[in-house]
Amino acid sequence: MKRLLVCTGLLAAGMFAVAQGKTPASPAETATGTVGGHTVTINYSSPAVKGREGKIFNKGGLIQTSHKQYPVWRAGANGATTLTTDANLKIGNIDVPAGKYTLFVDISDPDNWVLIVNKKTGEWGLAYDASQDLGKTKMEMSKPSAMVEHLKYTIADGKLTLAWEDHEASVPIEAQ
Repeated sequence: MKRLLVCTGLLAAGMFAVAQGKTPASPAETATGTVGGHTVTINYSSPAVKGREGKIFNKGGLIQTSHKQYPVWRAGANGATTLTTDANLKIGNIDVPAGKYTLFVDISDPDNWVLIVNKKTGEWGLAYDASQDLGKTKMEMSKPSAMVEHLKYTIADGKLTLAWEDHEASVPIEAQ
């Protein structure tokens, strides 16, 4: 009996160790950039295309069918995508005071996205409340040079950019 308990304990510990080392489906990522000498950070979970190329943003695609707030997308996976800035910013046509915000994207037209900066923070990614919007701004759309497997944000060259699958959207960003 003692041997059975020891073996069961070792098996459970081994399974726990393996589970802890498993890479999450949408790992947490951070994009950090400098805008006018100030730090801007975006924290998000990065989903993968996983063989669904051409089936992410189209009508009836992954975002539309899995997102209860469609056409507003949480612009990542899991928890809400957050933007933190230590300076007042101008993002597209939105004046963004220093602080922490949640980012969403209106993808009702998959080829013409609108970035949404929302004042409510700390919620799960699907908890969009339009009454908390700080503002909305159109994004410049392009096609990346190659398919982007994992959602990626960048803050560089005066632009905030997100790219995933066959879509790339950017908006000017500057310190005020």
